[in-house]
Amino acid sequence: MTAAAPRGFTFDRNDGRAVLPGNLHTNRQLAQWLDFSQPGRVRVFTGKVELGQGILTALSIIAADELDVDLDQVHVVSASTLEGPDEGMTSSSISVQDSGSAIRHACAEVRFLALQQAARHHGVPADALHVEQGRFTDAQGRALGDYWDWLKGISLNREYQGLAQPKPVDALKLHGHGKVRRIDLSEKIMGQPRFIHDLRMPGMRHGRVLRAPSLTAQLAHPDQPVPVNVLQAMSQSSIDLVVDGRFMGVVGASEREADAALAQLQAQVAWRESANLPDMHALADFLRSAPHETTYPIQKGEVLGAEDDGVSLSREYLKPFIAHASIGLCCALAQWDGQTLQVWTHSQGIQNLRDDLTKALGLDKQAIVMRHVEGAGCYGHNGADDVAFDAALLAMAQPGDPVRVVWSRADELSQAPLGSAHLVSLRARLNEQGRISHWHHELWANGYSSRPGRALIPTLLGASQRAQGQPAPIAINPPLAAGGGSDRNAIPGYVFDHTHVVNHRLTVMPIRTSAMRALGAFANVFAIESFMDELAHASGQDPLQFRKWHMEDPRSLAVLNAVVDRSTWWHQPKAEGVGHGVAWARYKNTSAWCAVLARVQAGETLRVLQLDVAVDVGRVVDLDGVINQTEGGALQGMSWALKEAVQFDRTRITTQSWADYPILRFSEVPELTIHVLDQPEQPSLGAGESVQAPVAAALGNALFDALGVRVRHLPLSQDHILQALNAPH
Repeated sequence: MTAAAPRGFTFDRNDGRAVLPGNLHTNRQLAQWLDFSQPGRVRVFTGKVELGQGILTALSIIAADELDVDLDQVHVVSASTLEGPDEGMTSSSISVQDSGSAIRHACAEVRFLALQQAARHHGVPADALHVEQGRFTDAQGRALGDYWDWLKGISLNREYQGLAQPKPVDALKLHGHGKVRRIDLSEKIMGQPRFIHDLRMPGMRHGRVLRAPSLTAQLAHPDQPVPVNVLQAMSQSSIDLVVDGRFMGVVGASEREADAALAQLQAQVAWRESANLPDMHALADFLRSAPHETTYPIQKGEVLGAEDDGVSLSREYLKPFIAHASIGLCCALAQWDGQTLQVWTHSQGIQNLRDDLTKALGLDKQAIVMRHVEGAGCYGHNGADDVAFDAALLAMAQPGDPVRVVWSRADELSQAPLGSAHLVSLRARLNEQGRISHWHHELWANGYSSRPGRALIPTLLGASQRAQGQPAPIAINPPLAAGGGSDRNAIPGYVFDHTHVVNHRLTVMPIRTSAMRALGAFANVFAIESFMDELAHASGQDPLQFRKWHMEDPRSLAVLNAVVDRSTWWHQPKAEGVGHGVAWARYKNTSAWCAVLARVQAGETLRVLQLDVAVDVGRVVDLDGVINQTEGGALQGMSWALKEAVQFDRTRITTQSWADYPILRFSEVPELTIHVLDQPEQPSLGAGESVQAPVAAALGNALFDALGVRVRHLPLSQDHILQALNAPH
């Protein structure tokens, strides 16, 4: 078997071939995207997956508009290794621009081919034909067949040639209207099976895995990890035990049996642990002093030294480790028949996961079939890939039987990869006019990616715990060309004469980290927008106008002006203890623009009263989807900013339940208003990750406006507010 080569963070478009739109470049056959074999129905294939972000609906709109068929005629087939394109990961808010662009152009070409065929047969000009619901008519309304008639003689196993351009904006009927029904919601609302947790198969058994309590924990009795009495009890029951090094799993006929067996194992298996985790209360010191490698995302003009007399202000901001904290637990099913391994997973990257399964299990790539099934939205690298490996390994020990594995809440919070702790140090110099002349941004964090498929060895937790397993590789960062990792949005969206950014990626990983939604943008934008506020206040300037003076991009100015102009409360008088805050960013410096206004009330705790958000995502495909994504991202950013921080001692993560890891509650949701700036002539951009960071910064700035104290250590919790109030000024 030839091991799968590590995947890059982007597809190589400089491979000597003509550059095609979106992911058509790497999936060039029309048949990889479209199928008309079922009369009256268009199957649209995508390598992207539904995570609750509404991507299947958006892609349906693109296809329906381009082909002139009804939405009900479009069936989007989510990622599978059996059919459709390989589009890598569903991440970084690029599905509409990459998969959507490919589908748009593929549909335009197929429409052209079918119309040409009909026109030749009937001896009429192709541009005289009209298409509605997939049926063709001429200028007199005479029926001339449909796609399913005329494509019978045309093989779509052909490379896209660019024979036709997509429709102009004014010809699109469904784009941006906000009245399109989400295709994935009815089953969820009515409680019908749709999630991977609902999947049931004949003869299915249930697996559970006993996890080592920490990454480096070792078995106290490696030669006999499971006591003899436990082995005897399991051998006399319907429980099967799988032991491979530190990987221990049980398989039972029911969930109750599997849970009971796991509890028995947990009580009997002993571990040796090392105190190699950092001091949770001295995270900044750990990040600054840990071994690291240094890169320089931008070096422009003079360097502003730490001891330079010209430093007008210097501050540090800290983000803790945070968890995905999905309400739904990670789940997977697998079945092995001795030749083929089938895996049902809610992974964000089934192709990447298959690559790692080939490395970990010694199987040929073609012997593994992956199917995506929706799970709880994770928006980053949670335990979905790990639980898929668990299910696969247990299934291979039970040939023929489908095995379903579900993680526990404790596993979710303490075993899945986390978003890295992140320290940002900022300093700036103001000139005589009160403008920023010098800007220095320095950060320390673990890498933001240990997803499957991107290393020579598997990154899967269970694979690293097997007897011959290798420790998972240290988290890396995507390159800036792919949006960056810990340095995402570290380059400010403002114009300064002298700008320097320094990125220190830790080369040790005592706590497992990987992709968390927005990656390093959350910490970097929180720091930048808080610091801009501090600079404005320190120099006696209005924070809003201070930002505008340093902006040149018209769309940046437009989104900031829009949120202020459309807000019904921003200019109103404030009651005592109420504060207003503003923040903005362009996600990845290349994607959607977002500006946020926050209104808070500072009492015993920080209560968020209102959030106004303006977003520019280019051409809007699904207006309701953009609004939903922005609302969800705003609430997620609010939860991160106000509440979330993983707890740990020197040996292990101690966060095990919702009591240890509070998240935002429905009762805390503020009045939330979304203003969408549609740009129909511009390319579509992703909406999901643009808002979290500006929300956090706007909340921090509003807190300062309400109380006159600055909290620079997230979350903006009661403890941190009290510490700031009691700190010497």
